[in-house]
Amino acid sequence: MTSTAVRPAALGRLLPDDPLLRRLVLMSLVNTVGDGLFVTVSVLFFTRSVGLTPGRVALGLTVAGVCGVLAGVPMGRLADRVGSKRLLLVVGPLEAAAVLGYAFVHSFAAFVALACAATVLERGAVAVRSALIARALPAEGQVRARALLRSVMNAGLVVGSGGAALALQADAYAGYVTMMVLDAASFLGVTALLAGLPVPAGPVRAAGAAGGPAKRRTALRDGRYLLVTGLHAVLELQLAVLTVGLPLWIVLGTDAPPGVVSAVNVANCLLVVLFQVRASRGVTDVASAASACARGALLLAGACLVYAAAQSGPAALAAGVILAGALVHSLGELLTSAGGWTLSLELADPQAHGEYQGVFMSGQAAAHVIGPLVITVTAVDHGGAGWVVLAGLFALAGLALPAAVRGPVRAG
Repeated sequence: MTSTAVRPAALGRLLPDDPLLRRLVLMSLVNTVGDGLFVTVSVLFFTRSVGLTPGRVALGLTVAGVCGVLAGVPMGRLADRVGSKRLLLVVGPLEAAAVLGYAFVHSFAAFVALACAATVLERGAVAVRSALIARALPAEGQVRARALLRSVMNAGLVVGSGGAALALQADAYAGYVTMMVLDAASFLGVTALLAGLPVPAGPVRAAGAAGGPAKRRTALRDGRYLLVTGLHAVLELQLAVLTVGLPLWIVLGTDAPPGVVSAVNVANCLLVVLFQVRASRGVTDVASAASACARGALLLAGACLVYAAAQSGPAALAAGVILAGALVHSLGELLTSAGGWTLSLELADPQAHGEYQGVFMSGQAAAHVIGPLVITVTAVDHGGAGWVVLAGLFALAGLALPAAVRGPVRAG
């Protein structure tokens, strides 16, 4: 039994035996419950309480998303210098302050400025937490541990979203602000849990050929890592398929009832919670990770073709086809996530985990920013033909990964 083994019972999947991983699980749960509370009410708060138009909210969040893409590398480099834990102990309270700041926003300019600051902190923290996990946990158990953390993350988001339903029902300023206060409290709770987390103090020093320190690689000059990051970012477009493309496709392109949108979201969350750990089995090195991504990409491509088939047929049949596609989609997401974690870690320079994780997470963030546009100009605007284009994009990116990981390593 490894240090990251979990008890076989369902509850044990969320409460591992290893005390260090258990603390990481609790941190993830507290953090994502808070995220679920805030994300669920944020758009309605900005439009109904602050008075911004939906278009201005979308523009502000897009600008903030671009800022978040640019945050990963500098935050990662800072983590390599001062330590991931030390940096996160500062970032957590700042995130709490940023969330509380939304309660005092009364103009578009203030909204954009605060959204940019909050997103920079949030995206930077994602990269730094990834580097912290790379330092805190043994290498042989990291993929399984990250799978467990992702399961917990989805469970936390479900709990938080459910709790926010009360604020949505009340549709009042006080209710929305209460969700923000609880989210801020979650950041402070995570910071308190982090304070007791045992993490190695200094950076890892790899030995070179003569016994001295190996030359440190620079992520932005590591051609193989950048290529793998870009290809995996293409696979991350699957999130926009679920959150933007599929809901619009269900309503505008099929006869399936709108309630199928909620069914798809619930099914996806449950599958991730229940099966992400299992999907990570067998992903132990670079080759198996690239293979998992390739298989996952083909499943994502297949899901797109299934979605396209829902265009014709009565409501019940269209709903069944959509749900079948969502099942295939979720299986592909499980595999590409498990493979991506291993690639991001195994291909990185252990002396610069912060910078490398910053690059990889920035690739994911970029996919999340441009994803809605990509999905709109393909599947939403062009129907079945657009879904076929997306299927080809997923398949090509996934099948290219096994060759990309065999590329040369460039130190710089």
